[in-house]
Order: sequence, then C-alpha cells, then structure tokens
Amino acid sequence: MGRHSLPDQYGAGRSDPRPRARRRTVAIATVLVLTVAGGTAAAARSGLLSFGSSCQDNPVRLRLDAAPDITPALTAAARRARGDKITSDGRCLAVTVTARDAYKVADALAAGRKVDAQLWVPDSDLWVDRITANNSAVDVTPAGTIASTPIGVAMVPTAAKSLGWPQKTYSWLELVGAAMQSDSVRLGAGDPARSATGLLALTQLSTAATKVKGGDTQAVAMMKTLSQRTSDSDSQVVDTLPRDSSGTELGNPKRNQALILSEQAAYTYNSSADSASGLDMFYPKDGSPRLDYPYAMIGELSTDQSRAALRFMNYLRQPEQLRLLQKYGFRTSDDDTPQTVVTEAGGSSPQPYEEPALKPAATAALQEALGTWTITVQSARITTVVDASSSMSETVPGTGQSRMDVTKGALLQALATFTPEDEIGLWKFSTKLDGDKDYRILVPTERLGDQKGGGTQRDRLSAAFGSLKPLPNGATGLYDTTLAAYKAAVSSYAKGKFNALVILTDGVNQDPGSISRDDLITQLRKLTDPERPVPLIMIAVGPDADREEANQIARATGGSGQSVSNPAQIQSVILKAIVAAGSQGDS
Repeated sequence: MGRHSLPDQYGAGRSDPRPRARRRTVAIATVLVLTVAGGTAAAARSGLLSFGSSCQDNPVRLRLDAAPDITPALTAAARRARGDKITSDGRCLAVTVTARDAYKVADALAAGRKVDAQLWVPDSDLWVDRITANNSAVDVTPAGTIASTPIGVAMVPTAAKSLGWPQKTYSWLELVGAAMQSDSVRLGAGDPARSATGLLALTQLSTAATKVKGGDTQAVAMMKTLSQRTSDSDSQVVDTLPRDSSGTELGNPKRNQALILSEQAAYTYNSSADSASGLDMFYPKDGSPRLDYPYAMIGELSTDQSRAALRFMNYLRQPEQLRLLQKYGFRTSDDDTPQTVVTEAGGSSPQPYEEPALKPAATAALQEALGTWTITVQSARITTVVDASSSMSETVPGTGQSRMDVTKGALLQALATFTPEDEIGLWKFSTKLDGDKDYRILVPTERLGDQKGGGTQRDRLSAAFGSLKPLPNGATGLYDTTLAAYKAAVSSYAKGKFNALVILTDGVNQDPGSISRDDLITQLRKLTDPERPVPLIMIAVGPDADREEANQIARATGGSGQSVSNPAQIQSVILKAIVAAGSQGDS
C-alpha cells in the first residue's frame, strides 16, 4: 500500500499562487510566468498563441496522463483542438490523453522514475505537492488548475431517505457516524493511501473529531470500520453499489448503499445509461473539500513542447472548453455553481452545495490523518526507545516544561491513536543503565489490549511514559542502544503488521566504549531483511541532536531520520515517518 502525502486546493481555472522550488530551464519559467500570470496578449504577440488557419505537417506531439475521471473530457478537448487546428507557433497540437491513477504516477515520479508523458492532470494538488517536496523526484512544474468538484456522501435513494435527505443536513462527523450506525447503510470509500477523495474526506473527519470530546476515539473507530469497505480507486468504489434496486442487491453484504464520492463521480454514475437508479448527494454542512485537477508539466520539455503545453492549457480555459468540462460534470469556477451538474449528481436544496470550498488542509493535518489511517488499518508493532540523558531536563523555550515532559505528553498523545491490536513497547537509554548496558526495557512490546494483572498493556505503557525522568549526569549511549533495540525488533518481527523501531534522542553518542557509527551502520545493514522490513525511525529532538547522522543511521534499515525543534511535534513526525516508510516498502 503506497502512502502518500498532501494537498492545497485553489479555484478552477486559476494559476497557483504558492511559491515552489522549480528546477526548470529559464525558457520554461519565462513562458510559464508570461502565460499564467495573465500575459495572454503578450504571448499572442510572441507567437505562443498563434491562431493560424493552417498547420505544418509535423504537429507538436504531447502525451498527457490524466486522472481517469477527467480523461474523457480532456480527450474530447484534445480531439476538438486538433479539429479546430489549434496551433502553437504555427504547428498543430496533437495531445494524446491516457488515463492513469494519480497515485501510480505520483509513486513513479517520487521514486525518480521517468514517465512517457510530458503533461499530467491528477485529480488533486496533493499529488503534485508530494513530488515538489521531494528533492530526488522527477521535476514537476504546476501551471494552475483546470476544474474542480466537491466531495460529499452519495447514497442510494432508500438509504438517503432513511437519513432525511434532502431536508436534513449533517456535519462530516455526524453524517459518517449516522451512516455507520444504520443497519441499512453500508459506507464505502477509496483507500486514502491511493485516493485523493478518500484522503481529503478522512482529513476532514479527523479535523472535525479534534473539536469534539472523545472525537479521537470516535474517528479511529470510524476508520477501522471504513477500512473494511475501501477500494483502491474511486471507480472501483462505484462498482460496489447495488446493480439494481431489488431487495437481493440492496441486502447483499458485499454491496455499499453509501459512498464517499465526488460530485462529478455521482454525476457520471447518474447520467450513465446502465445505472439502475440514481444516487442522492449529501453535502456536509461544515464544508466540502474539493478535487482541483492541477495541470502540470513533467521533466525537461523542449521549448516547442513547453509552449504547446501552455497553449493547450489556455485552450482549456476558453468558454467553449469550460462548457465542455461542465458537460462532463465538473465545476469550472468558484463563484458559479452549475445547477445542472448538481441536479444530475443528486444534489437538492437545502443541501449546502453552493458553499465555498474548504480551505486547503494543512500538510501536517493530511500527514497525520494518513498516518493514523495506516496504523489503524494495518496493525502495528512498534518499539519506542526514549533518551533519558540529563540534557532531557533542559527547558523547551516558550513552554516552561522540560524536553522530557513535552516528550512524554507527545508520546501519550500518539499512544491514543493506536488500537488494541497494535503492539507497542518502551525502552529508555542513557549510559550504564543496567550493568554495562546503556538501555533498560521498561515495557516489553505486546498487544495494547492484552490484560495482565489489573490492567492492560495500554495502562502499563501510559504509566511508564508518565514515569520517564532524565538521569542526573546521564550521558547518551546512542549507538549500542540502537543496535540492541534493532536486533530485538528484527528477531520479534510480526508478520502482517507494520513493524518499526522509533528512537528519540536529543544528543549525539557520548559513550566512548561503544561501537563506532560506521560499525553500527554496517551491522544494521546486515540485519535488514527486505522480506521482513523493520524501518528505524530516528527522531533528533532539539538543537543538539544531529539530524544528518540520524538520517544516515536510519536509512541503513530503510527508515528515515527526522528532526523536531520542539518535542510537541513528535506525534506528527512519527506519523509522517510511518507513511514514508510504508511508501518505501511498497516501491
């Protein structure tokens, strides 16, 4: 299961206002600024927007990989552009559109693998952000967005009516909760690791849960239930709907009566000839995230290709092509809601389908939602090793608390996101904690739901986290502890679970009698088994820790080194590292 990271959304047909690091040629950057920033007239004078009535014999050929839902519209537009003899510098445009799931393209580009396409239109900016944030990835230059569609919950009529559609409105948390509590409603969704629709909805759910007492527990329970009915892609989700309105189909336990779905997907389903009955659409009252269909260039394009690419983008923004996109169920403006699209998608008043799109979710929120999903869906076995050296008693600026106190709070918060099936353990380390050993096992790694004595493993861990204290004059025995903990993690590998070792340290190795860093890395590599992956996640806490060293050590196992200036960031960093390790394991 690949993991992915995370989005911003802007109105359809607008250029992207965010600064990005672009490793592009000056020529491409110049054309991009010229065209996207509004220099259409200047571009026309330069020949970029040539409207000549004839074409040269050799057209400018471009391949465009697009999300499957927008592929038919872009294919129609490309065919129309060729029929209209649209040119760039006097040469016709020959754009070939190929349907490819966005997560597959993103995985390839993030891994530095080239693709055949020069253009890419995924369904969400989150995939582009993932690439542009990765220095080792193939260059991707976004040039704006071309369409949008809000995300809601679509239901077969019997299920929708049972929840009071269209008069009754719900928040995301209320709607998903109501759907899951009804015996007559089974809710399906795209896997958030592969579906932008699923991830954006999941992030909205998680964000809403933080505002409700006990919401975190409720959100995890929803994720666990939802995970039983996810599909790899949005098109596969639609295939889980009943094939007709018969009692046999509606009662089939393999069929879903409700789906987390985009408005455009509901529009397409309702307008298809073979849909037995239409879907009704709920638009949550706390707002709908949107798919935003960014238009991006991939790799190093020639001057002719880059100019033709921008010519096609501008062609897509002309009124006739905007009407074409609406014909396929997309929105093309933040200001106008196409009633025909809403009606065909199953929307009806007083559902709040005209509400403005939600602000783009923060990257941290998306990472946290996906990380929580990962450890909820795939049970985890994680041993946490915490630095207990004297430097952990130093105060974190602006908090009035020590590094250890803030670390304990973050670990307790992270613990709440794990389920009873997860296996979590705790070690602490300094120097000479147990005879000649620099470490001590406080709680062995076992299932959180296991009962021992008067409490559970979760109870024991909570108590152990709370009792952590820095050791006066304690130094940092990092290398020997890392090797011992990794050996233990590998030897106790749990098949079918996400196995990992998490080490938190606020300093560098201070044990003169320990193995060297080079020896540690060599031994870690020997212990690593691709068939039994146990990534090491080493988190450097505070200004004295060495992020570069942490990353060098962790990469020997397929893991990653992270750094935080404030221990309060530990929870989100752990979740981010889990997602990254999961993605690397599937590459």
